[in-house]
Amino acid sequence: MKLRAALSAAFCALAFACGSARAAEPQVPMFWDGNERLPKPNLSGLARLRFLTTTDFPPFNFLDREGRLSGFHVDLARAICAELDIADKCQIQAAPWAELDGLLRSRQGEAILAGIAVTGETRLKYAFSRPYLRFPARFVMPKTTAVAEPVFDKLQGKRVGVIAGSAHELVLRAYFTGVKVVTYSRQDWMLEDLKAARIAAAFGDGMRLGFWLQGTEAGGCCRFAGGPYLAPEYLGSGLAIATSEPALAAAFDAALHQIAVKGVFAELYLRYFPVSFF
Repeated sequence: MKLRAALSAAFCALAFACGSARAAEPQVPMFWDGNERLPKPNLSGLARLRFLTTTDFPPFNFLDREGRLSGFHVDLARAICAELDIADKCQIQAAPWAELDGLLRSRQGEAILAGIAVTGETRLKYAFSRPYLRFPARFVMPKTTAVAEPVFDKLQGKRVGVIAGSAHELVLRAYFTGVKVVTYSRQDWMLEDLKAARIAAAFGDGMRLGFWLQGTEAGGCCRFAGGPYLAPEYLGSGLAIATSEPALAAAFDAALHQIAVKGVFAELYLRYFPVSFF
């Protein structure tokens, strides 16, 4: 009973996580309380807002076939600027990852929208918005044998694949103690074994597994089973916007909240992640 309580507390601390776990299909995530009221800041005195990102992190930021900067982060930045009524002052600039911090510190940009991890160390350097996207762990199983929540008892004694040394291995061993953990050094090997029924399930990053499910390599064999599982102590708190100005971080929170409530975030999310990992 203690293990079940710990499992429930860790994975269902957020209401949407529990709700999505019981749903027939994965859902668009909602990270904001619709009843919360965040004041919309007046940024009329802001000369410009330059978002710094990279070009090598698809589908978040990349160059399209015509060489234009594109991706989820690019469209999210535009949505934030529109919500804050400063679209005419917004710019999105790309640079190598290693240069982003220096550009922000030298005031050649006002915010980094490129997936900087929120840690104790980075909090000393930046003011962060609240997370705008989190990455749950998911099980993937063949469609013919996939199970629904609760999966804890249904996976007892089953062989479950996971990448060796990953945070997902830690989650699997901590919260699903009855499974037979099979470790792999490469995801493609793990998924080949899943298709060949040498393992009952694969466990890992929901986003990566979602891309595999929609690709040709999966061949329509499988689907998500159970989950999504959020375990911040192992998987981190998600993606947030980094800035050197706390007032800007608060402005981003207000914009992100409205983008979520109005359904703009859902549209962007499904545009870039058609197989939802929630």
